[in-house]
Amino acid sequence: MTDLAIGMIGTKFMGRAHANAWTQATRFFDPPITPVLHTVAGRDAAATDAFAARWGWQHATTDVAALVRDPAIGLVDICTPNDVHAEAAIGALEAGTHVACEKPLADTLAHAAEMTAAAQRAAARGVRTFVWFSYRRVPAIALARALVRSGRLGAIRHVRAVYLSQWGIGADDVWRFDAAVAGSGALGDIAAHIVDAVQFVTGEQITRIAGSLMRTYVPSHTVDDAVLFLAELDGGATASFEATRFATGHHNAHGFEIHGEHGALSFRFDQMGRLAYHDATAERAVRGWTTIEVCDGDAGHPWVGAWWPPGHPIGYEHTFTHQAADILDALGGRPDDALVAPMPDFAEALQVQAVLEAVSTATTRRAAVDVAEITESCVADS
Repeated sequence: MTDLAIGMIGTKFMGRAHANAWTQATRFFDPPITPVLHTVAGRDAAATDAFAARWGWQHATTDVAALVRDPAIGLVDICTPNDVHAEAAIGALEAGTHVACEKPLADTLAHAAEMTAAAQRAAARGVRTFVWFSYRRVPAIALARALVRSGRLGAIRHVRAVYLSQWGIGADDVWRFDAAVAGSGALGDIAAHIVDAVQFVTGEQITRIAGSLMRTYVPSHTVDDAVLFLAELDGGATASFEATRFATGHHNAHGFEIHGEHGALSFRFDQMGRLAYHDATAERAVRGWTTIEVCDGDAGHPWVGAWWPPGHPIGYEHTFTHQAADILDALGGRPDDALVAPMPDFAEALQVQAVLEAVSTATTRRAAVDVAEITESCVADS
């Protein structure tokens, strides 16, 4: 088994989630590569030293530039505020190092395009990129994708997706409320997740934003606190999206409904071990919603067989472990189509960011916007 030295940037919320994931990946899964917690970087030296000691990192530093170009490091994991993503990722890619980056890919579409261009150049040397759309690795969401791909829903007609959180109410003015650092608010922070989830499950891309509305409730915030938009998918389905960090009564409530000609699916993260399925082809007298308990590895439910016996729930942190294990599998030579769920790279994350930019543009123009227009302008500018 080959070792892979990990260099991680960031020691806060995502830093803890990722450090835990790298630690757990080989305890519950059997990837061909073993991650080694080599170096962690943070802004505050004392806090970074304490983080390294707590999580078992061999080295701690405040010098991000040195970390991304350290020849001993095989993968750079970026868990920072969005404005730091581009410089760190491009530096690592130019050094020939694999990169795993948090979402959204960058603070701006232009920076995301620069990162993707660097990734394309590095790919010629066998360098890989990964993006932490970790909700893809909720077992129920991956099962939803498999059911759609099997044809159980038929043609997708309508989608609804929401991400409701209340943490912005009364919160201090942290970086997530600052456009210069975050780039956007609820749009990039949480709507990015449901955009990716819908495209991942349906296998269709958002092509047009038919209308959008963005609101900022706190004067000191320079980003959106809430966003709603209507979209069209390339298979012909209509979709609605809603994301806010001001949803009183909700901590982390997100999910989707997908309606097709032969059936429907419904998922809620606060019941992450369950997927609701409606078979519209069943005998009418017994037709209705069925709740699938996605907890049985022997039944083919993704990832859960590596954990506990059926009926013993897993949680939020496990999605990161699933992604860490899949990254190790991918770098160990396992074909992408053999992974339980496709692994998003920078190019795929750039497409999500183009959708988000189209939402912002549609809000400004008060008119519909084609995502292709945003993508083409991004390519031209880069």
